[in-house]
Amino acid sequence: MYRLLRKIALTAKVVVPEKELLLLDTETLGQELSSSIKKLFQGSLSIREVAAGSSNAEEQELTALSNSYYDIERFGIRFVASPRHADMLFVSGPVSRNMTEGLRRTYAATPDPKIVVAIGDGAIDGGVYRDSYGVWNSVSDVIPVDFQIPGDPPSPKVVLASLLKILRETEKSTDVSSENK
Repeated sequence: MYRLLRKIALTAKVVVPEKELLLLDTETLGQELSSSIKKLFQGSLSIREVAAGSSNAEEQELTALSNSYYDIERFGIRFVASPRHADMLFVSGPVSRNMTEGLRRTYAATPDPKIVVAIGDGAIDGGVYRDSYGVWNSVSDVIPVDFQIPGDPPSPKVVLASLLKILRETEKSTDVSSENK
């Protein structure tokens, strides 16, 4: 019980300030995402989602991104079934011991350069399952993680806003590396 209360007290509420989220509507957010995706990925961003042992809350929020309200396909974002076609991996949940090898194989099958995003508190630090006998605490204990989106679970709008920040960071690092050549 104390672990749950401690988790609630220490968990960041959102990755993007709420004031910033309220200013952006989904359409504006999508248009900014679309322009970043066109610049970085020449048209579309393919995401492979891996549920590594989560409670399924994060998956429900990611599924909401494909419904008619958010409709992320119109912005050039799509979820793919094969890691061989993915540009980015979304991993949710603390990695259960049974999913460790599957996650490593998925990571290995994803072509370079790949971006790995830990979605939700369970993926970031184990969440309420931390130090349990059946899980590795975080995704970063199994594979390298580039970005984190905290929340239990993060809402679809938070995921979109965080994805925009991730793409902007990737653009900056791409611009810096191209200037150094």
